[in-house]
Amino acid sequence: MDAAPELTPPSGDTWLGLSASPLPVAEAVSWAVRPDCGAVVLFSGTARDHAPGRPGVERLEYEAYESQVVPRLAAIAEEARARWPDVGRIALLHRTGVLAVGECAVVVVVSAPHREEAFAAARFGIDTLKRTVPIWKRETWAGGESWGLDAQHITDVEAPAP
Repeated sequence: MDAAPELTPPSGDTWLGLSASPLPVAEAVSWAVRPDCGAVVLFSGTARDHAPGRPGVERLEYEAYESQVVPRLAAIAEEARARWPDVGRIALLHRTGVLAVGECAVVVVVSAPHREEAFAAARFGIDTLKRTVPIWKRETWAGGESWGLDAQHITDVEAPAP
């Protein structure tokens, strides 16, 4: 999938995307609201001005193995729905390209009838996205720059142990 210039909400209950444009955080939260869902949880990951051992972070740059991103995001959404069947809507959106400090890099929004399921599914969404989706980060800070100092091997979305 090519990174779209803008992400627009789908007609269904799962919104997945990768974009070089700023992420539509407020739109994703509004989209997730449904009459049968009393809880909407948002996780918005933003570029910060430091990292362990790297003070003065000035910018981040994200690259992705684009053809693999949406299928892996879909697997995360599918597994979240299997674990928490009452989940209403799920948005998993990630940015590519150069981000300044304070810009949003990733958005996970989950709606559900109750907060317990919404929080659990949102936490699962961001944690699993970071572990399973092939997106890499380059940090530029006062002392240098590097791709993936904290890189980890990409794994598959796994069902919980029986």
